[in-house]
Amino acid sequence: MDQVNLKRLAKELNLAVSTVSRALSDSYDISIETKEKVLSLAKKLNYHPNPYARSLRKRNSNTIAIVIPEIANNFFSLAIGGIEEIAQANGYHVLIYLTHENHQKEAAFIRHLMSGRVDGVLMSLSSETDDISHLHELKEYNIPIVFFDRICESINTVKVTTNDYESGYQATKHLIEKGCREIGYLAFSKNLSIDQKRMQGYMDALKDQNIPVNDDFIIHCGNNSEENYSKIKSLLLSERRPDGIFASVEVLAILLYEACKELSLRIPADVKVISFSNLRTASLLDPPLTTITQPAFEIGKQAATALFGALGKTASELRDRKIVLTSTLIERESTRQLTRDKG
Repeated sequence: MDQVNLKRLAKELNLAVSTVSRALSDSYDISIETKEKVLSLAKKLNYHPNPYARSLRKRNSNTIAIVIPEIANNFFSLAIGGIEEIAQANGYHVLIYLTHENHQKEAAFIRHLMSGRVDGVLMSLSSETDDISHLHELKEYNIPIVFFDRICESINTVKVTTNDYESGYQATKHLIEKGCREIGYLAFSKNLSIDQKRMQGYMDALKDQNIPVNDDFIIHCGNNSEENYSKIKSLLLSERRPDGIFASVEVLAILLYEACKELSLRIPADVKVISFSNLRTASLLDPPLTTITQPAFEIGKQAATALFGALGKTASELRDRKIVLTSTLIERESTRQLTRDKG
């Protein structure tokens, strides 16, 4: 017989795990009818929350976990710095778990943390994550979780982000103002809301300037660098090559620079480039890269502050709230408008 847990209750009732969890917690946003159905089945199947896990929550480990997709990205390095500043001020240690953009690793880490190893979790989702049942299970164990940057929209908690839609719009508008009319977009994950918002900003900026959205110019990249490089090269070699490209993350911008060098394409003369990036050496690239720079350190501080405000409470008491900080467009040579661009 299957173990009687939240997942099984949800499956038999054809409900989301999050709905079952909130129903058992007597959450205000769940109807009385649904609560009665959940409680009835829980009683019938003799379901009980894990008592060992609940007892663990009464003891403090004075440790929090940071679960992130990578550390090579300068954004995450800076965010960790902000988190550690707040953690140290509260007398806490920090454990860092790298998912390497892998959903299975992410789920395994989260379930490992349910053992009581940490008092709370700060998290940025992997690009592969499309099943969030492991995140809902944290509620059963009363471990608070706060998301930053790559957030999970359907989990009720604090989420710290930047103004991704507005920044995507601003980046595209910047390219248009520099004379671009054939603008490409390098996407990195269909699963993540930040990429969806950045892309929507890109498309809306084009539409507002009466520039048609060309689906051939939207390149969906993944976690394989070689495949991403091949896709970018194909875009640059196409008969109708973009005159401007907006990269949603810095790793794709670096691949774009490498592809342009291999193909002897000049930035910004042949193609202008802008990217989301916290790369410290952006000004040292050839040419210096125009960036949308996120306040990464402050994002880390805000996320950690929210988490420490929740410690000692149950996960269900951490109300859904978004903290949105503003990114900055830093113009450099990669989008410079040359004299002949002006006609």
